[in-house]
Amino acid sequence: MAAVTVRARSAQYFFRRERLRADAPARPLRPPRILRVLCAKIVFVGCLAPAAFAQATNSDPFTDMRDGGKLHAASGFVCPARIGAFERDAVGEADPEKSTDFCAYSARAGVYGTIRLTRLDGSYDPQSALAPDFAEEEAQGGRRVADGMATLATKPAPLAVYTRTYQTATLEDFRYRALFANAQFGNWVVETTIEYADPRDTGIENQFLRAVYAAARNEIAPK
Repeated sequence: MAAVTVRARSAQYFFRRERLRADAPARPLRPPRILRVLCAKIVFVGCLAPAAFAQATNSDPFTDMRDGGKLHAASGFVCPARIGAFERDAVGEADPEKSTDFCAYSARAGVYGTIRLTRLDGSYDPQSALAPDFAEEEAQGGRRVADGMATLATKPAPLAVYTRTYQTATLEDFRYRALFANAQFGNWVVETTIEYADPRDTGIENQFLRAVYAAARNEIAPK
């Protein structure tokens, strides 16, 4: 039952974090994307036979590091305790059937960053891979405001990733947005979702995105 424990704890972290962090105008009521996904999966796996569930979820994809990071053993990617203004809240399995694991982060109230690591078994198309996320966003009223390849100012060389941004709500002077990004490294796909307020959080959103993909390029060995 380890996976359910991880998912339940992640929900506790998100709710506790939102109660404690009230340093900005409240975001329209909308739980972070990873929490919505995990809650749906909790409902689903609760219907499975105990033996089948234990067989699928008895391993932890992450190991602890001395500096507080979480090493994703299969890919080599490290989810550090902090990425700029973002603090790590939880790690675990996002979708065992697809070999997808996640790291969840948050900054000030209403700002979330999620990293998903998926083993690639065949060809990869960035838009097709994110199509379920796009459909969910649009079903909730999200309006697409940007789409296409973006060049990140990373070292030692710039890095191109696919991105799409939706505007999800407006409140006072803020435009609440959800940015989706993905790129392939060896036989792994790194997908990032950042939920933030523009223009208030644009700087830390850019910093998080650059840091994630610079690390992925350095840490995930080509295979």
